[in-house]
Amino acid sequence: MSTQKFQIPEWAFEFHGHKCPAMPIGYRAGLTAMKRLGVEKASNKELYLFCENGPAHAAACFLDGVMASTGCTYGKGIAEKLNYGKNAIVLVDLKTNKAVRVSMQPAFFEKALNSEFVKLRKQKVEPKDIKPELVMPLIENVEQMDENVMFSISDVFEKNVELSKGTFEWHNCSKCNEIVFDNRSKIIDGKRVCIPCSEK
Repeated sequence: MSTQKFQIPEWAFEFHGHKCPAMPIGYRAGLTAMKRLGVEKASNKELYLFCENGPAHAAACFLDGVMASTGCTYGKGIAEKLNYGKNAIVLVDLKTNKAVRVSMQPAFFEKALNSEFVKLRKQKVEPKDIKPELVMPLIENVEQMDENVMFSISDVFEKNVELSKGTFEWHNCSKCNEIVFDNRSKIIDGKRVCIPCSEK
């Protein structure tokens, strides 16, 4: 049983923009996956994240927490959103091709989705406008809860990930003159153009 008490770092809330329970749940999901794989936060491209949540649903803030704890970000090119509408992740160690899936336990998630916080969100109250005395106990609960109550954690399995090859080659778009990297430019009538200009 894992009941170690810790605090979600304040910088993670600052990055996310408000205090809510879903971001800390994602933060802990990332920590749980890294612990199972025996890896540390990605500083470069050591890990790859598949996040199963979608573009617009309750508790989607989960993804920001996962990125904060794992270091798997879109800027590094090591995060991919699958848009399944599930708060679950697959984390891959790119050095070993070992992976683990961490998903929210249905009973835990159902209780969270029936909380007063989510009821207020359904009424279109913004997270920053919900009283701290309602939000903070939820966050503290996430910080101290047993990970096995919160998450279903798979056995470690094999998963190969092919990273897109990066490029340092670039050109000025022949139409708008903005710099576009070659792997996202198009050649039209013998001239390099960016995607927006190619569609005009």
